[in-house]
Amino acid sequence: MTRLVAIVGPRVPKSEFRQHWSRYLIPTLMLLVAAGLLTASFFAPYWKMTLHAPQYPKGLHVVAYLNRLTGDVNEIDGLNHYIGMRRLNEAAQLERETSGMLVVAVALLLLGTALIHSKWAALLAAPVVLFPVGFLADLQFWLANFGTHLDPHAALSNSIKPFVPPVLGEGVIGQFRTVAVPGDGFWFAAAAAAVVLLALWFHRRAYKPLFDAVNSGGQVAVDAHAGVSHA
Repeated sequence: MTRLVAIVGPRVPKSEFRQHWSRYLIPTLMLLVAAGLLTASFFAPYWKMTLHAPQYPKGLHVVAYLNRLTGDVNEIDGLNHYIGMRRLNEAAQLERETSGMLVVAVALLLLGTALIHSKWAALLAAPVVLFPVGFLADLQFWLANFGTHLDPHAALSNSIKPFVPPVLGEGVIGQFRTVAVPGDGFWFAAAAAAVVLLALWFHRRAYKPLFDAVNSGGQVAVDAHAGVSHA
């Protein structure tokens, strides 16, 4: 087996594909669906937080997309100014500026995964599986960074201690009760990760017999029950 074949895996013989076309088409289609879900997630909110207080009966809302913040950002920034917290848009600037390119790159890796017929396919698909977890981890980092680095010279700096808002669920910041929930974009990305994991199972089922047959130095042959064997 050449080094190239060891990386990209063997090609499917035409006779084998004609006999078991669905075995090879299913993982490819699932990877395409996952790429579509991840791409769609870019256009939907990934995270939402609502701040509840008696003076704000409807609450204050901040909605995080991968590339921007929307909602009552100015009002929240005005309140945060008094306790010495930086403006919300100062957080994750690099992540927001590069998020579009990142989504495109990860989606292209998925398309490349469909062309790899070896164990290296899992490595190419790994960024998609880790994407939603990475988003929450990065968001939690910035929430902690902003909540624990308050300006001691702010007008109300003595009225509140450093805090770390929870990235999901309920929390308390001074007189505010916060509720943070995932947005549709996050669920799209999570669905993409789940589809990829399932696709990798079908991928291994389809291509491992081919890979093992070539790796053993035998000739690829079609078997009605096992799919592929070597002679």
